[in-house]
Amino acid sequence: MNAVDVTLAEDLLLLLFRPGSGSFTGETTLGHVLAGAVLADLAHGGHVRPLPGWGGSIRVEAVAGRRPADEILSSAWDQIAAGPRGAQAALAVIGSTVRAAVLDRLVRRGDLRRCGRAGAFVVRPGGSGRRGRLVAEVRAVLVDGADPQPRAAALVALLSGSGTLPQFDPEIPWTPPVVARAQTLQRGNWGAATTADAIARTVTEAIVGNVAVAGWTVWRERRFY
Repeated sequence: MNAVDVTLAEDLLLLLFRPGSGSFTGETTLGHVLAGAVLADLAHGGHVRPLPGWGGSIRVEAVAGRRPADEILSSAWDQIAAGPRGAQAALAVIGSTVRAAVLDRLVRRGDLRRCGRAGAFVVRPGGSGRRGRLVAEVRAVLVDGADPQPRAAALVALLSGSGTLPQFDPEIPWTPPVVARAQTLQRGNWGAATTADAIARTVTEAIVGNVAVAGWTVWRERRFY
């Protein structure tokens, strides 16, 4: 991936944007979800690889000499290059700063815009129309049964694992077939054919599981404390 390409985290944040309210779906766990997208991008580009961990878990290791050019991805790669990390630890360290960086990128691209002063702004739709195209792509995979490319499969898996897909209804109807299709992709059943795709699928599947755990933990803490 080069510096002009759109990252998976940008697509994910744009999908989670609610044009009517100017808010983002799943705000409480957004950092973890976006960090998962960053790690999926790093895996697909061959910048990180999975290592076996305890109890069938994986750790994520930076591949030497494979630092990406993209600033968002390279910042995450630097964190992983300090030493292999478990999936949850990787999500935590990357997720602490990624939201602001991704939002800035979307504003610069014209996908979103800020209204108001710094520190007291609201977010509004930009004029690119890219969010609508992304929703249509996800809908084609989940509703029409289109065979997803690894990038679209990772998007659906992260949306499903984060528990945010139901909130896309009626844009993407939340029906039993859609639920089943989303869960299939969440489990890593992408039909990937290449080695790079298989590695990305392995990392993404582990990350999605930890995103789901993070979401449950945040909900529990808010519910009981």
